[in-house]
Amino acid sequence: MSYQEMVPFYQEEALSVHMGTIVERRRKDGSVSYTAQIGLKQNGVFIHREAQTFDRKQAAYAWLENREKELKAPGGLAPREDPPLGNVITRYRDETEGPIGKTKSQVLKKVKDSELASVPCSLVTSDKLVSFARTLNVQPATRTSYFSHLAPIFEIAGPAWRYPLSRGQFDDAIVSLKKLKLIGKGGERTRRPSLAELNRLMEHFGGRRSDSCPMQKITAFAIFSTRRQEEITLLRWDDLDGDRILVRAMKDPQNKATNNVLCELTPEALAIIESMPRTDEWIFPFSADAISASFTRACQLLGIDDLHFHDLRHEGISRLFEMGRTIPQAAAVSGHRSWASLKRYTHIRQTGDKYAGWKWLGFVTAD
Repeated sequence: MSYQEMVPFYQEEALSVHMGTIVERRRKDGSVSYTAQIGLKQNGVFIHREAQTFDRKQAAYAWLENREKELKAPGGLAPREDPPLGNVITRYRDETEGPIGKTKSQVLKKVKDSELASVPCSLVTSDKLVSFARTLNVQPATRTSYFSHLAPIFEIAGPAWRYPLSRGQFDDAIVSLKKLKLIGKGGERTRRPSLAELNRLMEHFGGRRSDSCPMQKITAFAIFSTRRQEEITLLRWDDLDGDRILVRAMKDPQNKATNNVLCELTPEALAIIESMPRTDEWIFPFSADAISASFTRACQLLGIDDLHFHDLRHEGISRLFEMGRTIPQAAAVSGHRSWASLKRYTHIRQTGDKYAGWKWLGFVTAD
């Protein structure tokens, strides 16, 4: 008898879901696993059984409860598609509306190129996720980023596509990774460029006519606008509104795809924008990769150690507090929705604007 032929019998209550059970087992390494088992009977005979193993008893109970509801629903016996994880990632990318950030794209590509991508959804267990994390030769904070980008896929695979990809297994993996200290928060960077370092960079960029990007303007704009590298490349002329501009796809852990924020422009940032030629839809029609490569290469050639392009945003926010800006006033420029993120700057004393009279300001605001 086919699955489809069985459904009418269930509707006549000939089928019944057998109450699930949880079996506790101790692994060789001393840890405990919980295997959740569930079955479906027809006239007292099991016609369907399945089981999944979890690291936490609560996750096993949650899976049992969810599967019981699914099996009792019309069509619950129909076999579910069980594609490899790599296919699910592809579908997620194809069906997600709006842009997917550069970092997330790189992370998903890395996962798709790994052995984990070939594992069917039903077999993506917490131990396999932990093993994948161990293959990443990166810092714990970077592993945290990997799993934060994977989380939405585990959240929607079941509800949206009925794939047997377990969010419980993902949550168990996160618990294990934290216990093993394989993931964790990174330390906040405090590196700020000195005026001497910036002068050397500006001198260098001014002498490189072959560079495709106007790095003098972009470097200064990153400081005075507090904008991130990718945000700069997404700024459009149509989004300019007086002394404010709409910053598209601003980084936000809770809302990465549609987080467009109207931010205040400092006078210096606005002057740099107005100096750019209106030859394109974008104000800075250059790729984030090209900007990153130019900046990194310059620092290496000049012997400027441990300076990242993103440090220019930290420099710009620090400058606002040195000029006496309050947290709300600084947030209006930086785009921070949560003022808690700016508390790290409140220790900065008001010392004035160290860029007052900076000799390069005239260069970067000239047409």
